[in-house]
Amino acid sequence: MAAKKKSSASRAAAADPVSGLVRRMLIELGEDPTREGLRDTPMRAANALRYLTSGYAMSSERVLNGALFSVTYDEMVIVKDIELFSLCEHHMLPFLGKCHVAYVPNKKVVGLSKIPRLVDMFARRLQIQERLTHQIAETIQEKISPQGVGVVIEARHLCMMMRGVEKQHSQTVTSAMLGIFRDQSQTREEFLSLVLGASRT
Repeated sequence: MAAKKKSSASRAAAADPVSGLVRRMLIELGEDPTREGLRDTPMRAANALRYLTSGYAMSSERVLNGALFSVTYDEMVIVKDIELFSLCEHHMLPFLGKCHVAYVPNKKVVGLSKIPRLVDMFARRLQIQERLTHQIAETIQEKISPQGVGVVIEARHLCMMMRGVEKQHSQTVTSAMLGIFRDQSQTREEFLSLVLGASRT
C-alpha cells in the first residue's frame, strides 16, 4: 500500500512541472521526498506557489469590472489597513503588512471592495515593496482619473527577519503620491496623519 502511495505521489509530481521542481529541490537539499511527511509536499507547495502568484493571471480591468460611479463628492476617500501578503522576488520569502490607499475623486468613485482587490492582484506576484506601492497608485490614477492618489505600505520582510541581518522587529514603509497628494502638502499631510497617526512621531 505504501509503495502504491509512493508511486502515485511521484506520478503526480512528474505530471506537474512545478511540483516536479519542488520534489527535485527537496532531494538537492538532502531530504527524502518519499518519506511520509514529505510525500505530498511537492504538490502542496506547487499549489501554494500558484495561489501566491495568481496575480499574474489577473488584470485591473477585470478586477474593477466597470465599478465606477458618478458622484459630486470631492473629499478624500481612504481605505486603510488592507492586509497584504506577497513574495519577495529576491529570495521568494514572504513579506506581509498593511496597505493604506487614498484618492480624491474627480466626479467618479470606485466600489470600495475594488481597492483591496487591486492590492491583492499586485501583491500576488513576485515583488519588491517599492514597485508594489507604485503599481497600486499608478493603476488607480490611470483607471479612475482622480485628482490624486496616495498609497502607503508598511511591511515586515522575512528575508530580513529569518536570514541576513536577522532583524525581527524591522519594518519597511514605502509611499507613492500622485496628483494633488504630490503637489499639495496639506493633502499629503492629512493623508499621512490619518493613516499613520502616532507612528509618525
